[in-house]
Amino acid sequence: MGKNEFLTPKAIANRIKAKGLQKLRWYCQMCQKQCRDENGFKCHCMSESHQRQMEVFGQNPNRIVDGYSEEFESAFLEHMKRSHRFSRVAATVVYNEYIADRHHVHMNSTEWATLTDFVKYLGRTGKCKVEETEKGWFMTYIDRDSEALFKEKMKNKRARADMVDEEKQEREIRRQIERAEQLIPEGRERSSERDGEASGLLRTENGGKVVFALGGGGGTKGEGLKGEGSKVNKVFDDGVGERNEKKGANKFSDGNSVLDNLMREEERVKEVSNRKDYWLCEGIIVKVMSKVLADKGYYKKKGVVRKVIDRYVGEIEMIDTKHVLRVDQEELETVIPQIGGLVRIVNGAYRGSNARLLAVDTDKYCAKVEIEKGLYDGRVLPAVEYEDICKIGA
Repeated sequence: MGKNEFLTPKAIANRIKAKGLQKLRWYCQMCQKQCRDENGFKCHCMSESHQRQMEVFGQNPNRIVDGYSEEFESAFLEHMKRSHRFSRVAATVVYNEYIADRHHVHMNSTEWATLTDFVKYLGRTGKCKVEETEKGWFMTYIDRDSEALFKEKMKNKRARADMVDEEKQEREIRRQIERAEQLIPEGRERSSERDGEASGLLRTENGGKVVFALGGGGGTKGEGLKGEGSKVNKVFDDGVGERNEKKGANKFSDGNSVLDNLMREEERVKEVSNRKDYWLCEGIIVKVMSKVLADKGYYKKKGVVRKVIDRYVGEIEMIDTKHVLRVDQEELETVIPQIGGLVRIVNGAYRGSNARLLAVDTDKYCAKVEIEKGLYDGRVLPAVEYEDICKIGA
């Protein structure tokens, strides 16, 4: 068996050494050849095949470098889009993941000498949001696909339409409440007038008895009726008084029932209009329930929502590590504070209102809260589901 045969120990060892990722500085992009050490790279540079490639490169170097730069940039952004589309991540982490493929376009063949130059270029061109921190450069991918922009535009349009509808409903409900408040004092005045009229039949100015003459009968009948005047007067007094009391009570009860019905109708309309399939808002504390992030230590960890993207995705700043993640609301859970803590109503009729937690019903999975500030200040909601309230961050 010859020295360089396929199954010789030397050939097998060479294949094992060449299998993994080698030193990037000993890689020739023009020839797409990886050398294992400096001596091998020097020998390759002196080879005839490499010299021919260098002659091709010398004919139009700018075009070749621009081509490699464009290919490197597109592959890097594609990896960023697939792996870290909604996350703020360190640039070195993304780069190490990108170069794990040994057949990638190497940075030493592009117009950027260092990773920092490339990151700054992405920030200047608006392809990524970059920021320099004590721990290095961090990047956030900016999705500028035409489909994503169209969806964002349509979502904003629907949001504006929903806000207009909600304002119209609020104005209509307020007008109905004002009309009901005006009807209640009118009903009280009418009932008091009727009471006055009924009492006028009971007694005259000189304190005499009331006499009724029925028909055109004789004096005996009149005198008989006159003699029985006190009894008749008493009977009419009791009957009219009872009827007036019932009418007055009905007036008050009708006025109160109208107001109660309007309030119930208002809550029903607000529940329908404010009940959405999205609930994220800035400033609340949520719990990460994504098992995909369990290996990174974020599972069941709490964070503060710093920004809401497309209504359904939130930028979460973890309380323990201060890391910023982009997580969908399906993988998040609301947090219930201790009794007396502040919460925000994130869904339902009173969406967006701040309230204070009064009690928790663990059997029915609901809580009792009291709204603070705003139009409904002081209103107590006896049963609000856990999913509709969330703890407010400090």
